[in-house]
Amino acid sequence: MIKLMKYLKKSAGYVVLIIALLFLQAYCDLSLPDYTSKIVNVGIQQSGIEDSVPEKIRKTSMDNLKLFMDEEDKETIDSYYEEDGDNLVLKDDVKSEEREKLNDILAKPMMIAASFLSGSDEVNEMLAKMGVPEGTDPMQAIAQMPEEALASMIGKISEKIDKMQPSILTQAGVAYVKSEYEAMGEDVDAIQMHYIKISGVKMLGMALITMLCAICVVFLSSRVAAALGHDLRNAVYNKVISFSSREYHKFSTASLITRCTNDIQQVQQVMAMLFRIVLYAPILGIGGVIRVLKTDSSMTWILGLAVVLILVVIVVLFQVAMPKFTILQTLVDKLNLVTREILTGIPVIRAFSREKHEEERFEEANLRLTKTNLFVNRCMTFMMPTMMLIMNGVSVLIIYSGSYAVDNGTMQVGNVMAFIQYAMQIIMSFLMITAMSIMLPRANVAALRINDVLKTKVSVTDPENPVQPDANVKGTVEFDHVSFAYPEAGENVISDISFKAEKGETIAVIGSTGSGKSTLINLIPRFYDVTEGRVLVDGVDVREMTQKEVRSRLGYVPQKGVLFSGTIDSNIRYGKTDISETEVKEAAEVAQATEFIDAKPEQYASPIAQGGTNVSGGQKQRLSIARAIAKNPEIFIFDDSFSALDFKTDSTLRKALKEHTKDATTIIVAQRISTILNADKIIVLDDGHMAGIGTHGELMKNCEVYRQIAMSQLSEEELA
Repeated sequence: MIKLMKYLKKSAGYVVLIIALLFLQAYCDLSLPDYTSKIVNVGIQQSGIEDSVPEKIRKTSMDNLKLFMDEEDKETIDSYYEEDGDNLVLKDDVKSEEREKLNDILAKPMMIAASFLSGSDEVNEMLAKMGVPEGTDPMQAIAQMPEEALASMIGKISEKIDKMQPSILTQAGVAYVKSEYEAMGEDVDAIQMHYIKISGVKMLGMALITMLCAICVVFLSSRVAAALGHDLRNAVYNKVISFSSREYHKFSTASLITRCTNDIQQVQQVMAMLFRIVLYAPILGIGGVIRVLKTDSSMTWILGLAVVLILVVIVVLFQVAMPKFTILQTLVDKLNLVTREILTGIPVIRAFSREKHEEERFEEANLRLTKTNLFVNRCMTFMMPTMMLIMNGVSVLIIYSGSYAVDNGTMQVGNVMAFIQYAMQIIMSFLMITAMSIMLPRANVAALRINDVLKTKVSVTDPENPVQPDANVKGTVEFDHVSFAYPEAGENVISDISFKAEKGETIAVIGSTGSGKSTLINLIPRFYDVTEGRVLVDGVDVREMTQKEVRSRLGYVPQKGVLFSGTIDSNIRYGKTDISETEVKEAAEVAQATEFIDAKPEQYASPIAQGGTNVSGGQKQRLSIARAIAKNPEIFIFDDSFSALDFKTDSTLRKALKEHTKDATTIIVAQRISTILNADKIIVLDDGHMAGIGTHGELMKNCEVYRQIAMSQLSEEELA
């Protein structure tokens, strides 16, 4: 997958925007448990009072609190409160850090004051020891105490308070503020409802932002993934188009189709999920861990245990399932190959009554793919229930441990709820990655297969400084001591071939099956490059010209006629799209194709199916010849292109072709002697070597191989 990331460069801006949106989404997601905690802790348990800093307090109550403060704290309190009749009101411009400072100052005095005002047995016993008569106001008695005695008492009480959890101190301060509000006639219920409403609106706002971020991420990630798929398809297509025959045969047609369609689709789907899930999961998980540590660190061991269990499950499943993903893609290729062979070979299969055999072949390939798919799916279906079990077990452990913490006063109920939510978010981030782990290995295999095509080194390439042929030299083809061997083959297919075809000449190549005829002419358009020697077109080595330049001079008709989906007109125009309608008809007339074209209702607008399956073999071949003629090239190459034609059509076509191509060079590969009788030169190949070259008459006299071929096809009278 990493090797294909360079194709995301065009979408780099979108990727950065997606990451920014994911961070914002995670922040909002992780804020929701915090708001839940505040609603429970502050809104419900603390009646909407956030801390120990009252917005309004009676002067007498503040004086009581000051009994337990030092001079510096008293001055600080006085600087933040201003008088309002018998009350003190907190100034409006108090910053959050200043409020925290006030909370630290007021919390302890409030707890001490609340203890003395509670009238508990412990307090009454303490007051009795101090000699305070029963029924006396405790605050008045404390105010009259000597400074040393008061300081000593406060010191002892402070030691006990310092051992308590901060949450207990906060709760005591909040209780004091609440009682003060009630004493002043404030509507505490209204304060509580106001806090809950404000927090609820903030939660809804965060949820709305989360939803908008998620929608934007889905839209952008789909766009980026689609662009990646588009670029990969273009890259693979352009690479395959640049392949020479050597590279093309390295991959099967079925495999190339799978790599260009199914494999790229796999990568595209995973890339869309990658941005939405794989990138989001660690952001959410790490953010959740940070929030958990802020909430309560005493239960983090539960999360650690959950993470370890999840990792163990993932590692075990990957060890079992990962090798199968590679096999899976190979089996898809195999099934495609078998399917393609059966579909293209249906006439032969039916002719030989081999339907049962082919059905068994397909069933075997299909069954192997099905079994492997089932194995992988069974492994992955085991994963999700296991993860859910771990998640539910973690919830139970958190509630069990949290209940003790709440009972001991070290945690609040809201904090336990927030911890559970954070834990679920952390585990869910692992579940997201786990869900993706089902697709990632398969997509990784697909990416490697795509990369195999993209990194394949092309053996036939254009030169850095191409040579342009002399404009005065046209239509010459020369083989200069040419030898060629297929890759990894031990012997040459053709050896030491030398000849020259001048403008206007017709050169024929004949030989037994496997003698190297097609290989010889495939060297001219650079479908392969020679192993030794040179092939020159218009006086220039074809390796020193661009492939486009070489092929622009050629009109090539392959051994097997190839047509493209479209119309008869579009197929004839395929090599030269800007020709006139008259030129199209002229090419068809020379190729002896007008007879069947005019018989069709739509004539030249008649549709051609993919591969030309709706025309006969002879018609397909004649349209292929018409396509080459319409291009009007310098050099015509016919690779056994007349074999699908009957003798009459063959003869008529050659006569018309000779007249039409009198200013062009024509190279014909043929099996029939009758096709090449009138060629200017006939090259006879025997097992890759040139057995003879000359006219028909010359070869009949001095080439035994040619004479044997001729005698096997024609009578002595016909040869004469």
